[in-house]
Amino acid sequence: MRRHFSRYIVIGLMTFSGCSVLNPNVTEPVFLSNENAAKSWVNGLRRQLALTMNQVVVSTELVSDNYYNNRTLSSKVFDIPQIDYFDLDVNNLQVQVQRLREMSEYGLSTVLKGDPTATAADSTEVYFSNAFAHLLSGELFVGLPGSNLGPVLTPTQHLERAILLLDKALALSTNENDRNAFTLLKARAYYQLGDAVNASKYATAVMSKTTLLRQAKFDGLNNVPNDMQTYLYSSTNNEFAPLPRLDFLDPKYYHTGLAATDQKPVTITKAEEAYLIQAEVQLSAGQLDASRVTMKQLLDVVSARGSVSIDDKKETRNGGNRKDYPLTAVKVKFDVSDNARSGYVLDRQAGNIKAYTISGTLVKAEDLDAAVSQDQLLYLLYRLRQEIFIAEGRRMTDLGIRFPVSQTEQLNNPNVKAEHIQAQLPGFIPLNRGMDDFTYDKDNGVVTMKYDMNAVLVKNKHAKELFPFIQ
Repeated sequence: MRRHFSRYIVIGLMTFSGCSVLNPNVTEPVFLSNENAAKSWVNGLRRQLALTMNQVVVSTELVSDNYYNNRTLSSKVFDIPQIDYFDLDVNNLQVQVQRLREMSEYGLSTVLKGDPTATAADSTEVYFSNAFAHLLSGELFVGLPGSNLGPVLTPTQHLERAILLLDKALALSTNENDRNAFTLLKARAYYQLGDAVNASKYATAVMSKTTLLRQAKFDGLNNVPNDMQTYLYSSTNNEFAPLPRLDFLDPKYYHTGLAATDQKPVTITKAEEAYLIQAEVQLSAGQLDASRVTMKQLLDVVSARGSVSIDDKKETRNGGNRKDYPLTAVKVKFDVSDNARSGYVLDRQAGNIKAYTISGTLVKAEDLDAAVSQDQLLYLLYRLRQEIFIAEGRRMTDLGIRFPVSQTEQLNNPNVKAEHIQAQLPGFIPLNRGMDDFTYDKDNGVVTMKYDMNAVLVKNKHAKELFPFIQ
């Protein structure tokens, strides 16, 4: 992707000055001569992080089995899932991730060096932004250039760069919460690399920090709303609908007053992930009892996050792609062979509902006690990952799916090869919108998922796209 300096300058200045008017007369020398250039650039990076997370969350949640597009102008094919390199939404996602990377690189190479008032905290934030761009590149794509029109780096190369950059951020930071967040992000990168030793090392280092949380913030008044909140709650039509067995977790983002001033943040990293990583390390090593204990501890962390009571009576999931979504508290079967379960679909007309803004789950300690094999515990672990990370842009990666390099990049960058423009879509992923499909038996009050994707994952646990620690 080509760098457009004037556009990035405007992004930084808009947030710093509070002005929403684009100024075409701001040039590089003028900006760099501003005594607050570094702080302005950091504010611009925070804005770009929010824009990037908007694209990441909306696109990947649609591709996954978490949500389907009921009636919006967002991608109509990601639900299939169909991921073409020439799709505009694929390009939009790459643009936002690459823009975060290039903005942070310019901050490191030019802005910080040119501003004598730049602080260690400013540098820390820029290194974090660069690291996170590489982390997203490594998790979400089959490969992406690591520089403007440069060679396409593999996911492994992006993740290794992310770790090095997080180390630089850690070396500069004196903020305890930031240091814990960067440490957990290192665990996440090592997890994706399949390095169980280091993933466990950095996950356990922060497991005592049970309130750890780092989020991307949004600003509806300055035209940076949380797009997922718009789709889930702010709109009158509730355009994205969750899989019915995840209905109880929706909406994760909502507003109680004026939508523009109540834009919920999206989580980048949180304490729960440390437990999830450690439990998977233990489970993959055959330490079933230890893994069970770690997951029980995780349930305590989730429970402590709490919930809120909100009015969601305007929820109308029908009238779009599906006209048979259950709107009362019916029972749910995860697939046709499952027993009917209660508590998954809420009756929103009966009164206020419980909403989880950080984490929620219906996995119970007794479920973990009843699981006696590695496969049974692995199934519950990935149920926990799905429910805890819902609407945060993480599920698609757990399904083993990756986006290709976009056609725009291919047409401008001779380093893009044929293998880079093919999405990674494992053969066990159901097509034809199968992951989002269900049937509703109104007479008996039971909705049945066509596929229990966590069971599908466990059945295919040795697939190269899945479970980084299991060989």
